[in-house]
Amino acid sequence: MDLLPNKESKENAFTFIPTGENPPKGICPPEKKSPKICGTNYPLSIAFIVVNEFCERFSYYGMKAVLTLYFLYFLHWDENTSTSVYHAFSGLCYFTPVIGAFIADSWLGKYKTIIYLSIVYVIGHVIKSVGAIPTVGNQTVHVVLSMTGLSLIALGTGGIKPCVAAFGGDQFEEEHAQERSKFFSVFYLSINAGSLISTFITPVLRGDVKCFGGDCYALAFGVPAVLMVIALVVFIAGNRLYKKTPPQGNILLEVCKCIWFAFTNRIKNRSQQIPKREHWLDWASEKYSNQLITEVKMVTRVLFLFIPLPMFWALFDQQGSRWTLQATKMNTDFGGLVLQPDQMQFLNPLLILIFIPVFDLGVYPLINLCKLNFTPIKKMATGMVLAGLAFAAAAVVELKIEENALPDPVPKECYVQVLNLADRNIEMAVLHHDLLQLSVEPFHDPDDYSKLILTGAQQSLPFRILYQGSSFTFNHTVQEKLLYSLIVYKAEGNVTSSLIKDMDGKPSEGMAAIRFINTLPQDVNISLGIEEFVKSYGASDYRIVERGSYNNVKCCSEGEESILHLGLLDFGASYTVVITRNNSANSLDAWKVEDIPANNIHMAWQIPQYLLISAGEVMFSITGLSFSYSQAPASMKSVLQAGWLLTVAFGNVIVLIVAQGAPLKQWAEFVLFAALLFVVCVIFSIMGYFYRSINPEEVIDKDSKQETPSKKNMIGLVAKKTKL
Repeated sequence: MDLLPNKESKENAFTFIPTGENPPKGICPPEKKSPKICGTNYPLSIAFIVVNEFCERFSYYGMKAVLTLYFLYFLHWDENTSTSVYHAFSGLCYFTPVIGAFIADSWLGKYKTIIYLSIVYVIGHVIKSVGAIPTVGNQTVHVVLSMTGLSLIALGTGGIKPCVAAFGGDQFEEEHAQERSKFFSVFYLSINAGSLISTFITPVLRGDVKCFGGDCYALAFGVPAVLMVIALVVFIAGNRLYKKTPPQGNILLEVCKCIWFAFTNRIKNRSQQIPKREHWLDWASEKYSNQLITEVKMVTRVLFLFIPLPMFWALFDQQGSRWTLQATKMNTDFGGLVLQPDQMQFLNPLLILIFIPVFDLGVYPLINLCKLNFTPIKKMATGMVLAGLAFAAAAVVELKIEENALPDPVPKECYVQVLNLADRNIEMAVLHHDLLQLSVEPFHDPDDYSKLILTGAQQSLPFRILYQGSSFTFNHTVQEKLLYSLIVYKAEGNVTSSLIKDMDGKPSEGMAAIRFINTLPQDVNISLGIEEFVKSYGASDYRIVERGSYNNVKCCSEGEESILHLGLLDFGASYTVVITRNNSANSLDAWKVEDIPANNIHMAWQIPQYLLISAGEVMFSITGLSFSYSQAPASMKSVLQAGWLLTVAFGNVIVLIVAQGAPLKQWAEFVLFAALLFVVCVIFSIMGYFYRSINPEEVIDKDSKQETPSKKNMIGLVAKKTKL
């Protein structure tokens, strides 16, 4: 059955099928004429629909932009778990549109489906926001609330996805096809505008606004919740203006039934004595019309081409997970403007808005002038190549980041650095072990940690220090898989040493870590936000501070106050500050050592990979939808949209499987995804080479002409029961 009018514009191909309210049985309601906007042919009702879509997309993308860091820093999950849950949620958001379409087409109609599922959507946002309040329950409560909220959000956003655009298209009369086409342009502009603004703003609300003593995730989720409430109120406000068409049945369900019947009928009739049929779908002819079978054949040809496509989306959707996690390990200072790591996602919608006219008005016409046969299949393959190159670029960036990474101790290994706070050079060695032999200058910042091989999980090692011809031996116990600093200093005229544990990882969230070592015989008090007390010849614990310059730090000792100039404490760095006395100036001084290097790879190096994957999206996604819809009749657009959305869902499932099943170093994982996409691109290109484009309307007309004579021949046939 035709569920989409043949005259419907190509932009409306994004919808499933027109549905609406059930009229009373036996009554055909008169077509409702909606008021127009300023004397044009645009119904006033579409203004409510466009505003609703903008707010809903702001709500969805704004919440999703901070989701990975919420898992990582608030719920304290590791990177692989955070990535897996993120993509499980993303995949669910693209599975649920099939459910929403079925509800709208077979039961409630589009209007009520949008209303009811938007309420579910709002409830999910509220639960998610409450789950991000640190004072509400414990860790288990936060996880339960978060997962419940995300499940409801996935049902809500996916459920209304196939309905809103189609509902907007229903507001136009058939004679206003041109206005309807322009409406869809504005509609999808509102989607990108909502995505662009929200992915820039919500990370600011998360990182720059502080609440409950840390990043304000409750606000970052709460604002999208408010936008979703506004979307629902605006949509309901236009109720009297909407034209609501009745449900007309679910073509997707009908197609699935036809395919299943053909498959089972072929299995039942696999005897050699039964004549074969030209196509396996012809086995459905006993139950379904020839026209439907012909249309399903055209759809299955396109759906077969969809099989390799999930691999592209597996790469594309990692912008919000792996690429965001990569940005947390980078320098985000753009000349005084400090961006949040999750803000880089705004580049994608921004570049899409730029690239669409650039490609349509510049790149494609230029290729045509060169008389190159740049078919849709070739465009999509090129988009895959660009996405693969984007991940290759991401792998290069990741390798540069890992150059400054901390050593990763394995069992029966530990690492140590030596800080010489004495006034002369020292020679350092471990007795009876060829483990460590160093010559250390006074107040020299160590270049790197030295590895110690141990005989067990814990070992006591004799450290020998040569100082001005004298030998001193100190026993220190070390444990495997830890990092240490061996502090050598003079106390009461003698050389002594102290072994202290170092941080074994970079400070999270782009913060800096600092600790103080007091080489004075007196205790000191250091005011850095809050007062820090450090005993004589002692060391403080690490403190996490925000990145910034600290040049007015007060340090008091026995009534004497000095100002310490610590300088810049940079992103992701860990510092040891040694308090010493400057005898010539009769004041206290600070010597700063960088234990863990700062994030010295700038986040701007991510721009090439965003450029590549955004260009790939334009060539792959837009071209793919346009091409697939051109290869099937209008009545099957909803089936193709369902298939397209499912490729996105399965792409996220691929990421989930790789993140959990094959843990690799991050750069290696990027290379793996790039290689897989290149392989899939070759397979897709081969499939496309043998694909022959068709005109669906011509095929249907030809099939109808062939069907007519067979019907005439069947007029005289009489069905009789035969006793075997």
